[in-house]
This record gives sequence, structure tokens and C-alpha cells, in this order.
Amino acid sequence: MIRAMSSSEESSAWQRALCTHVAALFLAFAATNSEAQPQPPAQGLRIVGGLASVSQYTLHEERFWSQDLRRLSGGKYSASIVPFNQAGVPGPEMLNLMRLGVIPFGTALLSQVSNEYPEMGLPDIAGLNPDMATLRRVIASFRPYLEKTLRERHATELLAVYVYPAQVIFCKRTLKQLSDLAGRRVRVSGSSQADFVRALNGVPVFTEFSELMANMNSENTECAITGAMSGNTLGLHKVTSSLYTMPISWGLAVFGANTDAWNALPADLKALLKTELPKLEAAVWNESERDTDNGIACNTGAATCMKGTKGAMVEARPSPDDERRRREIFATSVLTRWVQRCGAVCAEVWNQTTGPVAGIKAPVGQ
Repeated sequence: MIRAMSSSEESSAWQRALCTHVAALFLAFAATNSEAQPQPPAQGLRIVGGLASVSQYTLHEERFWSQDLRRLSGGKYSASIVPFNQAGVPGPEMLNLMRLGVIPFGTALLSQVSNEYPEMGLPDIAGLNPDMATLRRVIASFRPYLEKTLRERHATELLAVYVYPAQVIFCKRTLKQLSDLAGRRVRVSGSSQADFVRALNGVPVFTEFSELMANMNSENTECAITGAMSGNTLGLHKVTSSLYTMPISWGLAVFGANTDAWNALPADLKALLKTELPKLEAAVWNESERDTDNGIACNTGAATCMKGTKGAMVEARPSPDDERRRREIFATSVLTRWVQRCGAVCAEVWNQTTGPVAGIKAPVGQ
């Protein structure tokens, strides 16, 4: 007699299949990489890194793991690395795969894992961080909770927090202030960005990054929130004329190790990583700040443009009135809706971590 699988059995079967698939891809990558490079010593590590092609990965993560680790350890240790979006790893499943040990060392985008674990999205809620200095303070306030949660719930040791360049607004028609978004269809990549746009009476259009240009060219979208430099790489400066440079959000990722994998490392390697990974984290943050400025320079055709294509966009910087509007929208709309989706626990986490730094208390009992 054939018995139908229950939903929990289907979920377990799917998870086992996913783990098997990812493990096979990961091992295939490691094998291919070892053929292309000299054989690493016995203590070679396998790393799943951040987003491919961006400067934070190509100039810093990749170089650290593929070159610097061997040099810093006097040839004793080495690593191979692949960006997660080229490793066949579903971004939203990264923390689960690290908890299970399928990926011993991995990078998880908080915007992706927050679909299942919404409290993880707290430090990058749209409208919270208008500049890098604020973002640094927010991360400092949230980091102890993040470390504790990753260790206790996900069997993961937090080793670094990475940031990507500021997400700004590209528009086809002139955009001088936030209120100009009213009635416009605006590309967003997440729920809190959508809340921010709705609060301005705009129409959020959820669009994957890979489909952004097609949407803009089809005139389905009038404006787009995306990275200043990544938008230039896509060619947004060719189809838009106005660049509003208030950071709506940024893009954060955590790099961590499965607890068992971390504990199994030799003491000297753990000490080396504890010393060097904060330096890598700082380099990534500095690169993101440079890329934000460089993206703006390239899109507007400034002489300081490097690495990008010069455009002829007109830059609009946020006025003091718009800064007050951003803070009001965040406090009365974006934060409130995030708590409604996330629940009372998230309100408590906010009020105990970042709320005092931001000077805003989350509504409890929504």
C-alpha cells in the first residue's frame, strides 16, 4: 500500500535533496578549483563568499582567501572561494545550510535570509541609515544580538559583517525631492523599500535585479532603487536622467562558520582569522563607501569617475526637509509595518538594540 507523504515529510525530503545538490555543486567547485591552482596543504578551507563581480568580492574577499591567507600563514593554510550566486546555493537557504554543516564557511545576505528570519533584516530597514556613519552605529548596536542569535539558533560563528554600496533612486523624469515620487512606479527589492515608497504615495514594483533593465525599457517602471555603482554597470544612466542620492538602504551580509567546523580548526588558524577578518571587514566597508561615491560620480559624468561609464544624469541631494521627512516616514510607517510583519519579538529586539541609537521606539502590541 502506498502512503502519501505528509507536509513535514515533504519538507524534510526537500531539505535533504537540497543539501545533497548543494554539497555536490560545492565539491565540484572545489575539485575544479584545485585543478586550476597548486594543490593546497591539508588545512585548505572551502569558502562560499559574497556577490560575484562587485568590488567588495573581487578586490577583497577573493584576494584574501585565495592569496593572503597562504601568505599570512607562511604557506601553512590556504582556501578556495566561490561567490554564493555562482555556487548554486539558494541565498535564502544559506543559514540553514551552514547550520547543517553542508556549507562550513559561508556568506548570507541579510535581505534574503530575513524572509524566513525577519529580525535579521533590522539593521538595513529602508530609511534607517542615511549615511555610512549611521550605518556603522546601527551595526555596532545590533552586532551582539546578531552574534548570539547566529551561535544559539543557527550553530554559526559570526566572523564578519559586510556592506554593499548605498541604494539610491534613479528616475527617468526629474526628481528633486522625495515628494516627487508620488504616483510614480518605483522598482524595489524588498518589503521595507516598498513601505517607504508607499508612504510617499508612490507605487512599488518588486523586480529582481536581473530583470531591472528590461522593466525600465518596457516603461513598466519609471524609477528604480538600486546601488549607485551597480546601476551604472547595468546602464541605468542611459535610460534615466535624475539621480536622487539619499541612501534608501544599503545591503548587508554576514560571513560565518558552522560551529563544529570552526571548533575543529587549529588554534593558530582561528587566532589568525580572528585577527585578519576584522581587517577584511574594514576593507570591504571602505570599498563600499568609495563605490557609492564613485557610482554617483560616474552616473553624473564627473571627472572623478573611475571603473564606471560616464553618464549625464543630474544629481539631486536630500535637503534638510527631506531628511526630516525620511525620519518621519521611517518612524511612523516603515518601522511600524516591519513590526507588524515581524511580530512583538522584533519590536523587543529593536527597542533593546538599535532603538536607543536611532532615538526611535518601536510600537509594541501591534
